[in-house]
Amino acid sequence: MKFANALLRATLIKRYKRFLADATLEDGTKITAHCPNTGSMKTCGSPGDIIYLSHDDNPKRKLKYTWELTETKAGFIGVNTQRPNQIVKEAFENKLIKELASYQDIKPEKKKDESRLDFYLSGSLAGEPPCWVEVKNVTLLAGSDVIFPDSVSERALKHIKTLEKIVESGERAAILFVVNRREGKSFRAAHEIHLEYAEALARAQKKGVIILIYRVKSSREFICLEPFIED
Repeated sequence: MKFANALLRATLIKRYKRFLADATLEDGTKITAHCPNTGSMKTCGSPGDIIYLSHDDNPKRKLKYTWELTETKAGFIGVNTQRPNQIVKEAFENKLIKELASYQDIKPEKKKDESRLDFYLSGSLAGEPPCWVEVKNVTLLAGSDVIFPDSVSERALKHIKTLEKIVESGERAAILFVVNRREGKSFRAAHEIHLEYAEALARAQKKGVIILIYRVKSSREFICLEPFIED
C-alpha cells in the first residue's frame, strides 16, 4: 500500500488523551497530530522519538496530521491501527497470504454473533469452507520477542471465543497477527500482561483456529506484508 504522499518527519513531544500527539516538524513548527491507536503504545513512542506523519488538507478534518510510524534503529513501527486491515486486504487481493490464497471473495467487517470480525473469505478454489479472519496489530517488544496484547483486552478475548465457535460449526477461522515493527526474533502471546488471553489463544489453536504471523515492511512511501520468519 502506498501513502498518498511521502510522510513528514517530526520529533515527538508527547502523546496524551490517547488520541493526541504533539510534535515538532523539521522546520520547527509545532503541531498536534491524531494518534489512531487505542493501545498502551509501550516501546512505540517516547518523547524525543523520531516519528512520521501523513498530512491531509481536507477542511472537514480538525487535525491535519496523523501519526503513522515511529523510527527505531531497526526500522519503523507502524502505530496507525487502521493500516493493518488495509494492507491485509491488499495482501488477500494479491494472494500474498499463501495459507489463505485459495479464496476469491473478500468481505471486510462482517458480523458473526455478537462480534464483528475483520474479514470473511469465501469462494475457495480448493473447495475449502469459508474462513473468518481477525487481524491483530502487534507493536510491543519484550526482550527479543514481539508480544500481543500490549494491555488487557477483553475484546480480543471475546474474538477468540467467537472464532472457536466458528470452527466448531464447520467453517474455518484464523487470527492474523500483523507484527508492525522490525525488531523481535519471535512472536508470542503476552502472558505477563493478559494471562487469560494467552491461555485462550493456546486452546483455540488446539481446537483448529489457524494462527498466522506476518510482518510489516514500512518506509516513508509504502507499507506491505511479508512472512514473519523466526530466528
